[in-house]
Amino acid sequence: MAIVLYHNPRCSKSREALALLEERGAEVVLRHYLDDPLNEEELRSLMSRLDADGERLVRTKEPEWQSVEENNLEDQEQVIRAILAYPQLLERPIGDNGKRAIIGRPPEDILALLPGKD
Repeated sequence: MAIVLYHNPRCSKSREALALLEERGAEVVLRHYLDDPLNEEELRSLMSRLDADGERLVRTKEPEWQSVEENNLEDQEQVIRAILAYPQLLERPIGDNGKRAIIGRPPEDILALLPGKD
C-alpha cells in the first residue's frame, strides 16, 4: 500500500521523511500540496485520519495565519477555511496510508505508517 506524502521539497523535515520512507522501500506517492492544493473534501478526509488538533495541523507562525480573522485553532471550520485559502498553512510533512495519517514532526513519526507498524 502506497503512502501519500504531503510534501514541500523546500522543507528539510519533508525531505527527511521522504528519505526515511524510501530507505525502507516504501511505495511513496508525493502530493506537492502547494502546487496541487487540497480541496475541501480532501482536507476533511485527511483531517479525519489525523490524530492531531488544529494547533498541530496549522503552521501558526506563518504571516497568513496571523492575517486570518478570528484565527481560532479550536474551531475546526476556521482551520479548514484558513488552509483552503492558504495551503502553506498546512503543517508538513504528513504521511497518509489511507487508514491513518501522521504529521512527521519529527520525520521518524511517519514510519509508523509502514506495514506491520499500526
